[in-house]
Amino acid sequence: MGDRELDLTEEQKAVKSKYPQINKKYEYLDHTADVQIHSWGATLEEAFEQCAMGMFGYMTDTETVEPVDTVDVESEGEDMESLLFHFLDDWLFKFSADLFFVPREIKVLHIDRVNFKIRSIGWGEEFCLNKHPQGTEVKAITYSAMQIHDKERADIFAIVDI
Repeated sequence: MGDRELDLTEEQKAVKSKYPQINKKYEYLDHTADVQIHSWGATLEEAFEQCAMGMFGYMTDTETVEPVDTVDVESEGEDMESLLFHFLDDWLFKFSADLFFVPREIKVLHIDRVNFKIRSIGWGEEFCLNKHPQGTEVKAITYSAMQIHDKERADIFAIVDI
């Protein structure tokens, strides 16, 4: 979790050593009351994936998650910012209100930039306090200072309410 390392049990360390290390392309930027996630990737799809994983990375050490289940998420928006908002919100719903699902990896299968739709899949498992270290709860996604840049490298800035 970057500079937010959590104390891990032996079981959690064993899971981390069982799978390849996750390539994290996100960071947490200072923000007054909430958390700003900056994610990036070679493509916009990868930046979206990394932004969602940054959100989950704030809630737990995602390297302690085993990819034993899959969850599909489809989201829609009216523009790219609302698409990002709904994408993150739909993934947060899978965690907090629906399945308590926490992914080890999320893959964006397709972004429809004309109709503002996104299809994604996540590999992970049900969150369990005995298995996964508890980070900070993410309560909601915000539009505050949201930025999406899709140039040579895609960059996303999103603030989540904790």
